Amino acid sequence: MRLLRIIVSTILFLGSFCAFASGDPERGEPLTLVCSACHGVDGNSPMGTFPNIAGQNQEYLLKQLREIKSGARAAMMMTGILDNLDDQQLSDIAAFYSQHEEKIGQANPELVGLGESIYRAGIKRKKVAACAACHSPDGSGNGPAGFPMLRGQWPDYTIAQLQAFRSGQRHNDGDSRMMRLTAMDLSDQEIEALASYLHGLH
Repeated sequence: MRLLRIIVSTILFLGSFCAFASGDPERGEPLTLVCSACHGVDGNSPMGTFPNIAGQNQEYLLKQLREIKSGARAAMMMTGILDNLDDQQLSDIAAFYSQHEEKIGQANPELVGLGESIYRAGIKRKKVAACAACHSPDGSGNGPAGFPMLRGQWPDYTIAQLQAFRSGQRHNDGDSRMMRLTAMDLSDQEIEALASYLHGLH
């Protein structure tokens, strides 16, 4: 029943997804100077605290930028950084990072089996849906639907976000609650295995 709710909510979420402004990566590049300290010059972050955003789909990036600016998504390290940027500039920044290639890491071999199982098949006994259904088998996401690319993401960052969705601290997955519903029954061990697997997925 819960899986059915997630599917129906996803359809409603997609149907209500707003149109995104067309971004210009050339205009976006000079706007990313302050971003590079945490996210790297090309969007490949130098440390796991900050997300890799290189190659991330533009729709998802723009949604996050809008929500961080409005306060709908809490991001303490970005407080005030976006305040003076208009929607077109946010779109240009998203377009810039989406043009770069993501770097893929290496998964912990001891965690691959569990991580892959959760990603590709979910956890039936917990009614946890397969991540690949929305984020694609290769982790590249679904741009038109606004579902993010997950492959190559730092494990530390993925763990932090899944734990935030699990606790409800992060709740910008809309009325569908699809990420909160997916994460709520994941154990710390399952989250760690999934995050490690995604770091090396390609």
